[in-house]
Amino acid sequence: MNILLVAINAKYIHSNLAVHSLRAYAGQYREHIRLLEYTINHRVDYILQGIYRQQPDVLCFSCYIWNFRYVQELAVEFHKIAPQVPIWVGGPEVSYEAKAFLLAYPMVQGVMVGEGEATFCALCSYYVEGKPEIPQIPGLVFRDGDRGLVQTACREPLGMDELPFCYGHLEDFANRIIYYESSRGCPFFCSYCLSSIEKGIRLRSLDLVEKELQFFLDHQAPQVKFVDRTFNCNHHHAFQIWKYIKEHDNGVTNFHFEVSADLLTEEELALIASMRPGLVQLEIGVQSTHGATIREIRRTMDLPRLRRAVGRVRAEGNVHQHLDLIAGLPEEGFETFAESFRQVYAMKPQQLQLGFLKVLKGSYLYEHRQEYGVIYQEYPPYEVMGTRWLSYGEILKIKLVEEMLEVYYNSGQFGLTVKVLELTEDNPFDLFLKLGEFYERRGLFAMSHSRMRRCQILLDYIEEADPLHRELYEETLTFDLYYRECMKSRPPWAPPLSDFRELSREYCQKGKRMHLEAFWYDMEAVLQAEVLQDYPKKNKGRTYFLFSYEERDPLTGQAKAERIRREES
Repeated sequence: MNILLVAINAKYIHSNLAVHSLRAYAGQYREHIRLLEYTINHRVDYILQGIYRQQPDVLCFSCYIWNFRYVQELAVEFHKIAPQVPIWVGGPEVSYEAKAFLLAYPMVQGVMVGEGEATFCALCSYYVEGKPEIPQIPGLVFRDGDRGLVQTACREPLGMDELPFCYGHLEDFANRIIYYESSRGCPFFCSYCLSSIEKGIRLRSLDLVEKELQFFLDHQAPQVKFVDRTFNCNHHHAFQIWKYIKEHDNGVTNFHFEVSADLLTEEELALIASMRPGLVQLEIGVQSTHGATIREIRRTMDLPRLRRAVGRVRAEGNVHQHLDLIAGLPEEGFETFAESFRQVYAMKPQQLQLGFLKVLKGSYLYEHRQEYGVIYQEYPPYEVMGTRWLSYGEILKIKLVEEMLEVYYNSGQFGLTVKVLELTEDNPFDLFLKLGEFYERRGLFAMSHSRMRRCQILLDYIEEADPLHRELYEETLTFDLYYRECMKSRPPWAPPLSDFRELSREYCQKGKRMHLEAFWYDMEAVLQAEVLQDYPKKNKGRTYFLFSYEERDPLTGQAKAERIRREES
């Protein structure tokens, strides 16, 4: 028997925890189970050929919003060439409206509803051994001849310790992010999130978690990303895992956690502060700072406490923080969203992800979409297009902000220049919006740009937005460029290297692994300030900075930049 599990991931670096967990739980049938993983960058025809070459006896798809349209098309086309092969699907994209899906896709045999490990194992037993009969398997909606669509009993969730470890061979995950879960469920009831449907939290025993983490540490996995929805909802569980990671740090592996910052205790903050720079990174879902929105989405958040915790972590300088905002939530219009942006931007995370509400089947918000006047895309990813509070035109403006935020802030490649640009607007939201509108007027979104070209576009924008300080921006852009890499091409606005060639020869003994640059403006003030209160002054003499590319910041990847000499005049 050849049972084929197919995953279609959003990117190559992602791995699909679901299909690996399904196969691990059905371990007694492992010889009958094969996995195929693709990405949405593969053509449907290419995936179809790969599936056909495997000659499956049973075909199973893992369905999410990013791959659902692929699965729909593949099910239709594969059934044409192999109508005898039963097709099964599972995952959040089909679990909540299983009957509607099966009516729309009559070539699909059935849906595994909810958590799939035990259900998939029982299906394997049926196809390999002929028992139990499909109607006896909980957790299914399937078609049964004259009976039409049949829904079996709900399946009780498994205890977390019943799930086997699915990463026996890390060779299969080379150059990919490893996803790991130490809990399932969420204590909160956010109306836009599917995790709020399951009541309560299930925790994996700490002795098992520590054993499995040690496996990753021993194999020096580059990154392990915990998929726990709110990792620190149980203090003891979170603290013991963080403590173990710190005590067994291998100097290589990075661990990613999604946390509620307002739940972080003094004990946890002190432990995080003591960790190696880059050992952990934290993703913090703020989503909105607007009180009416927070209440309407049934979210629990102490914003002042969250702000203090983020500030504490940032001050230590050893943890990458990633803060999230969602546009399109109930009760939040354009102006209130801009204010939410201002407040979260002021927390100065390494990354600020500006996302758009997705109206997910099964969520509270989906059930109340008409009440909120939500207009959203008919097809995945079901992204919001308008609400009672936010028009489609305003969403398009926020998308301009998102694009510019990714390019000029989240990339970390224009740090000094953005600090100076912030002086031009009271709210950085307006800065990124105006920059996006500049791109739009010039038709610049229709093409890809090199980093040097992005700098030149910024200088063109400065001619409109802040022309009196162009010379300063030229220097901050030069600093930003060399802060990241030893440029192969000299920026056209920078002074010739011949101006300080002898000094370069003196300090740059390691060739391209070092670079010397001269500046008239006070770059040290820009480097050290989180937020500039005024434009840096121009000195009477030049200041020289040495960039060392063998010594990089573990959080930002920037080169070590050291002031080595200052001319008095």
